[in-house]
Amino acid sequence: MKETKDYSHIKGWGIDADPENEPTYPLKNYTGDDHARTHWDRPSLQVKDVEILHSNERPTISAVFGNTLPPKGLSGIVRRFAFRYSENRYRHWLPLLLADRIDVIEGLFDDLRRGHIPNIFAEKGYKARWKHDRNGVIKKAATVVVITSCLMLLLRHGKNKQ
Repeated sequence: MKETKDYSHIKGWGIDADPENEPTYPLKNYTGDDHARTHWDRPSLQVKDVEILHSNERPTISAVFGNTLPPKGLSGIVRRFAFRYSENRYRHWLPLLLADRIDVIEGLFDDLRRGHIPNIFAEKGYKARWKHDRNGVIKKAATVVVITSCLMLLLRHGKNKQ
């Protein structure tokens, strides 16, 4: 004989046991048609008209994907490298982070090439940062100045040795 265990001491246990306490009751009228819609024709897939990078863990691309910004330039090379590896590897995600940073720099050069001088101060939101976190902006600027000065000293020192 099978022993019945009492789980009533567990908060929320059996909350769905009462069909009248079911969230869609009484709005949902179960007619059995719920299972009939499992047989459907797959809609046509999105047309692939640019290079799409996808996980090597999937045999095909997703049914819907973004195609407005295909991989290009150095950032595209880094992205192609990243997608050679599985998504559970740092060799996949770290290059993608690097590719994003490279893409920002490539975008700045593209703006300059087209004759548009980007307003980096406004685009990075420094006006709001200055208003709401003035100390943070000052610390960040001081850090950039110190690091840049150290790099310049190191480069100048290296030239003097030659």
